[in-house]
Amino acid sequence: MNSKTIAQSALASVIALGLLTAAGQASAADKEGAEKCYGVVKAGKNDCQTSAHACAGQASKDGQGDSWVYVPKGTCEKIVDGSLKPKA
Repeated sequence: MNSKTIAQSALASVIALGLLTAAGQASAADKEGAEKCYGVVKAGKNDCQTSAHACAGQASKDGQGDSWVYVPKGTCEKIVDGSLKPKA
């Protein structure tokens, strides 16, 4: 691996960790102040069912358009490819 690949991987990990931490904090609360953010989940890290599967943690690929995670309100639209509505 070259240093550029390592740096990109580290940055992606930091961003993903931040998203997962925010989602975990939002889901631990009563969902007040949170919103569903579609299209940004990692495979197997979605919060709940979709039209393709019946339970959390079953997203089959990264960025699946109908899979979502809870994020603090106002955050989703700031995330690249984040959407407040399911994507096709």
